[in-house]
Amino acid sequence: MPKRRAPSILKRPHADIIGRTILYYPSLPSTMDMAKKMAKEGMDEGAVIIASEQTEGRGRLGRKWVAPPDSSLSLSIILRPSMNQLPQLNMIASLAVVRSIQNVTGLRPLIKWPNDVLLNSKKVSGILIENVFEGAKLRAAIVGIGININLDPSSFPEIASIATSLSIEAHRDVSPHAVLTSFLDALEELYKELREGGNVYKKWLPFVETVGKTVRVKSGEAVEEGYVESIDANGSLILRKPDGRRLTMIAGEVTLHI
Repeated sequence: MPKRRAPSILKRPHADIIGRTILYYPSLPSTMDMAKKMAKEGMDEGAVIIASEQTEGRGRLGRKWVAPPDSSLSLSIILRPSMNQLPQLNMIASLAVVRSIQNVTGLRPLIKWPNDVLLNSKKVSGILIENVFEGAKLRAAIVGIGININLDPSSFPEIASIATSLSIEAHRDVSPHAVLTSFLDALEELYKELREGGNVYKKWLPFVETVGKTVRVKSGEAVEEGYVESIDANGSLILRKPDGRRLTMIAGEVTLHI
């Protein structure tokens, strides 16, 4: 097995929390796995682990995340929130992605519940959050972000019809560094707001395209159909069934608009 190269260590001098330390790897199996290992070893909150290439990157539900060299922004961030802040981590992460895309490209992305960011109804970014516990105590939350910058989805049949990238949608080259800088700035602002008791939910909800649609949602082995009335402050989807019953769904996969 080839020896892994040591990471480059970068700094954001103005950072209070997010990105005080940035570890950049040319290649990693998974930034999530590296971040979880570092979190267990006591790495400071706000540390960012970035890889130019992920060979075993993953999304939700164990799906593979396609990220060949220099095609995407792939990173994981170590946070140490309180338990009651966990439900809104996905909100601040997806909203930070939206803001960074808007800032760098002028495009107008939307959020598909629970964790995808879309451009022209195609996936441009995914978010994965995994928690590190020691017994019942929360040690850390790892926020994983993948943003397709220069990826050509047509080269990958499994995602060709559902994915896009910033360069495709903007019709120009997009700087990964500009997106990264904008994203980290946005995430820091929103995370500070969350820690100070701010209501990021109200800022996040207007960008969620799933509200107001009739959908089919798969959660585990169960499949439910209905009208999405709202998403509550904890990120749960409120589904109105055809028979009038209301269901609260904590997680799931919106697989079809019907």
